[in-house]
Amino acid sequence: MDKILEAVVMSSYPNNVKQGLVRRVIEAAKQPMDSEQCWSMLELSTKLYLTGDTKYKREIGKEVLEVYGHYHPEEFEEFFNVRFLLSLLQEGYGPLGKRSHYVLDYIQLGLQFVLESPSANSIFSLLRIEVLRKVCERPSPKQCAKISKLLTQHPQCIPTGKHQLLFCQQLIRCIGQFQCVSEGEEEIMEFLEQVNKVSGLLQRIWRTQTSAILPSLKELFTIISSTEEQEAPSNALASVVQFVPLELMDGVIRNLTNDDSITDVQMMMAIGRMIDWVSWPLGKNIDKWIIALLKGLAAVKKFSILIEVTLSKIEKVFSKLLYPIVREGALSVLQYMLLSFQHSHEAFHLLLPHIPRLVASLKKEDSNSATSSLEQLAELIHCMFFRFSGFPDLYEPVLEAVKALPIPNEDRIKHLLGQNAWTSQKNELACFYPRLASKSETGKIGLINLGNTCYMNSIIQSLFMASDFRHSVLNLTEGNSQPLMTKLQWLFAFLEHSQRPAISPESFLSASWPPWFTPGAQQDCSEYLKYLLDRLHEEEKTGKRIYQKLKESSLMSQAVEHHYLNKTLIEKMFGGKMMTKIRCLKCLNVSSREEAFTDLSLAFPPSDRNVRGGTSVLPVEEIGPQFIEPPANAGQLTGSPWIRRKAPKAGDHAAPPMPVETLGLQEPGEAANPVRGNDVGVDAAKDPLSTFGEQACAPKDSRSVPDLINYFLSPERLTAENKYHCEKCASLQDAEKVAELTEGPHYLILTLLRFSFDPRTMKRKKILDNVSIPVVLKLPILVAPEETEEVWQRGKDGAVPGRGFMTVVYDLCSVVVHSGISSESGHYYCYSRECTDTVPQGQPRDGVPKPASDKQLDFEIQWYLFNDTRVSFSSFESVSNVTSFFPKDTAYVLFYRQRPGRQSCLLHEALAEAGRLHGEPSLHKDLMEAISKDNILFLQEQEKEARNRAAYISALPKSPLWWRDLDRDKDDDSSSGGCSPAAGGGGSGSFHGLVF
Repeated sequence: MDKILEAVVMSSYPNNVKQGLVRRVIEAAKQPMDSEQCWSMLELSTKLYLTGDTKYKREIGKEVLEVYGHYHPEEFEEFFNVRFLLSLLQEGYGPLGKRSHYVLDYIQLGLQFVLESPSANSIFSLLRIEVLRKVCERPSPKQCAKISKLLTQHPQCIPTGKHQLLFCQQLIRCIGQFQCVSEGEEEIMEFLEQVNKVSGLLQRIWRTQTSAILPSLKELFTIISSTEEQEAPSNALASVVQFVPLELMDGVIRNLTNDDSITDVQMMMAIGRMIDWVSWPLGKNIDKWIIALLKGLAAVKKFSILIEVTLSKIEKVFSKLLYPIVREGALSVLQYMLLSFQHSHEAFHLLLPHIPRLVASLKKEDSNSATSSLEQLAELIHCMFFRFSGFPDLYEPVLEAVKALPIPNEDRIKHLLGQNAWTSQKNELACFYPRLASKSETGKIGLINLGNTCYMNSIIQSLFMASDFRHSVLNLTEGNSQPLMTKLQWLFAFLEHSQRPAISPESFLSASWPPWFTPGAQQDCSEYLKYLLDRLHEEEKTGKRIYQKLKESSLMSQAVEHHYLNKTLIEKMFGGKMMTKIRCLKCLNVSSREEAFTDLSLAFPPSDRNVRGGTSVLPVEEIGPQFIEPPANAGQLTGSPWIRRKAPKAGDHAAPPMPVETLGLQEPGEAANPVRGNDVGVDAAKDPLSTFGEQACAPKDSRSVPDLINYFLSPERLTAENKYHCEKCASLQDAEKVAELTEGPHYLILTLLRFSFDPRTMKRKKILDNVSIPVVLKLPILVAPEETEEVWQRGKDGAVPGRGFMTVVYDLCSVVVHSGISSESGHYYCYSRECTDTVPQGQPRDGVPKPASDKQLDFEIQWYLFNDTRVSFSSFESVSNVTSFFPKDTAYVLFYRQRPGRQSCLLHEALAEAGRLHGEPSLHKDLMEAISKDNILFLQEQEKEARNRAAYISALPKSPLWWRDLDRDKDDDSSSGGCSPAAGGGGSGSFHGLVF
C-alpha cells in the first residue's frame, strides 16, 4: 500500500485525481493490517511530511500520520519512540545540507497520539532536555516560535526545576538576538506573531512558577546593560517586560538602583536600550517600567546618568509620536523626561525644530488619538515655556503651531513641574533634618510616634483607609454631641488635607486612651481597637438616649427622629451578628442566643493538629519560624463542621487560648445530620464552610485565614469539667456548641489570637506561625429558609435552594502587622489599600452597585505601607511575604470590606448615593481654617529650617571626604518613629529593600 501511495503522490495526475486515489488509500488504512505494512506507511508519511517539496505532499503525509495514530495506536507508539525522536532532534531528517525544518511540527503532531502510552514519560523527559539544548543553540524566531507552540500545547515538555530557570534565561537571550530580516508588512506581522508566541510561553511559565520571574529579569538586565555586545539587543525584549507583574516594579527598581555592582556605564546602557523599546508595537506597561527606572535613578541622586540618557534619547522618543500604535507609551515617557529635566533648557530646545512638523502631522491625522496627544503636548510645551522663558526667537514658531490648543493655568503648570522634578523624588538630607522631609510620594500622611504608640497609629491608619467609614466620619455635622468622634473627624481631616509628611495624634491619643494602659509602654492594638469602637458606639448611643428624652417632650422634628432611629455608625460599619447554639446530647434540646460583634477573635488550632517537629507556640526566649504540616486531606479544612474539633485537654500548654464563641453541635452517632430540635435552620448536606477562602493559596508550611475561621466555626464538645447545665434535664450534661454568623458586617475585622499565657511556665507567648491571607474571602452567613429561597430566585450571593447558608464576599483592605515576640514589646505597622465599589453611569437595574472586578481589587488598587511617619507604596506580595522574610513580623489584625450583595444592599446604596450627591466630604469652616493655618505654619517652618541649614553648610569646610562620609551615613540611616531602637523594622528602609 505504501508503494501505491508513493506512486500516486509522485505521479503527474491532476491534484483532484490524486486526491481521489489518496482518499481510497486512507480509507483502506482504517482497516486492520499487519505491523510491517503499518511501519512502511508510517515511514512514507514521515518522509512526505518532513521532506515533501510541496504543501500538498506535506498535507498528505499529515493525513496518513493522523489516520495511523487513530486506528493503529500500538504500531504508531512503537514507531514514534524515544530513539527515533532523539535522532530527529539531534541529527535532523533528510539529506545533509537540506535538513527538514518541520521536525518540531512533526513531533507536535505525533505527541497527541502517545500521551497515554507507557513511553509518554520517557518522551517528555527527552523533550525537556532537547528543547533546552535547542534554545541554547539560539534558533531563529521561526524555530523559537515552533518550540513555544509545542510547549504551550504540551506543557509536560517544559523543563522543570533548575533547568526551567535556565530555559527561561536562555529563551530571553534568544529573544535578544531576534531580528526581522524583511521590511515587508506581511513579514513584519509574522515576526511580531513569532515574538508574541515566545514571550507568551514565558508568561505561561511565570504564572505557574513565579520564582522564575526575578532570575529572568536579572538575565534581561544583564543583556541590555552589556557594554561588550557588537550589536544592540533586539527591541523584541520589550515583549518580555510587558508580562512582568507591576506589583514587582517597586522592589525590582529599588534593587537595581541601589546595586553598587552596576556601574554608571552599564546603567546608562540599560536605560537607553529600554527607552528604545517605546518603538515596540503592542507592548503593554513598557512606559511604566521606563519611567519607574528613571524615577528610581532620581531618588538615589544619579543625575549624571539621567542627564546623559535624556539628551541622547529624547529626540528619538519624540519621533515616535508620529506612529499611533506606539504613541501613548512614547508620550508618557516624553512627558516625564521633559518635566523632570528642569535644571537646564537643553533637552527642550533639542525638540524645538521638530515640534511644528509634528503638530501639523497630528492635526492632519484627525483621530481621537491625535487630538488627545495634541492637547497633552500643548500642555507640556507651555510648562516648558513657563520654566525656561527668555527665548522669544526660538519659541515663536512653536507658539504659532500650538496657538489654537488649550493653555493650562498656572496652578496646573506648577503642579506638574513640582510633581515631576528629580529633586522631588527624595530630599538629599532629609534623614539628617527630619523637618525638611517632604510629603511621601504616595500622597498619604504618616503619624508621629509619641512613645510606643505605634499600636494606635496602625489602627488609625487602617480605619482611615476604610473609605466608607472615613467619609461618614468626615461628613459628621458640627455640634454632634460626640466629642471623641469629633476628635477622630479632625484627625482624619488632617490626614486627608495636611501638607506635612506626618502629623501628631496627641490630642486624639489623650481622648481615646484606655484608663488601664500604662503610659509609655507598648500595648495590644487589638485591645485598643475594641476599646475605641466601644467608646464611639456608646457615645452615639448616649446621643440617642438624649434624643428619646427630647422626643418625649416633643421637641424634635420627624427628620431628626428618623436620623436617630438608625443604627450607630459603628454598628453600620463594623457590626455583625452571630448565633450561638448549644444542644444537650441527652435530650437534644437546643438553646440559641444571638449576639452582636465588631470583630472575630480567631484562635489557632491546638499544635497537635497538622504540626510537624514540635509546638508552634514559642516562649519569649525562643524566636524562629515554625513549619506547619499541610493537611493530608484538603477536605479537612472545609469539611462538615459537625465532626471538626476535639475539646483541648486541661493543662495542655500547647493549646492557645480559644474564644468563648468556639461552639458546635453533633448528633450522637451521626456525623452530618442537621439539628432537629426547635426548627434550627442548619443544612449539613451543604457544608457552609466550604464556600470561602478559595483564593487563600496557602503555602505548604503555613496555615491560612480560612483555616482559622473554619476552626472558629467548628463544633466544640462540652464534656467533663465543661459540661453544660441543661434546663430541660435540670442537670449537667454533655453538649455541643456551634457559632453561626447570621449577619456579616460591612467591614469585617479579624484578630488572630497570637498572644497567650502559659500557666506552666508563667510566661506570655506569641504564636509565630505564618498565616497566609487571602485577598478575597468568602464567608458563610446563616439565613432564614424563606430568605434563602428569595436569594436563590434572585440568583445572588451564591445561595442554593433549600440550603441554610449564603455566601458573602469580602475584599482585603488592611493588615496590621506585629513585629516582635511579646504583646508587651515589639512594633506595629500596617499595610492598607482603599476598596470601593465601582459605580457605573446611571443606576443598575437591580439597584445594587456593581462590585469592583477581581482584577481591579487584586492588581489595580494600590497598597500602601504605613509605619508611623513613614508611608510608602507597597504590594500584596509584600503583605503575603512579610513573615517569610521576617519570622517575628506576623499579621495580627485584618480588615475586610464586604462587596455589594443582598445583605448589604441598603448600606451600599446609601453610600453610593452619598458619593454621587456630595463627592468628597466637605469640611466645616472651623476645621478647614485650622488645616489652612497649619499648612501655612508648616511652609514657614520649612523655609526657616532651609535657611538655617544653608547657613550651617556654608560654614563647613569644603572637604570632599566630608561629603563621602555624609553619603555613606545617609545609606545607613535607620531612624524611624518606632517604639524601640529597632523600631520601624517593617518599613521601607528594611523590609522593602530586602523582599525582592
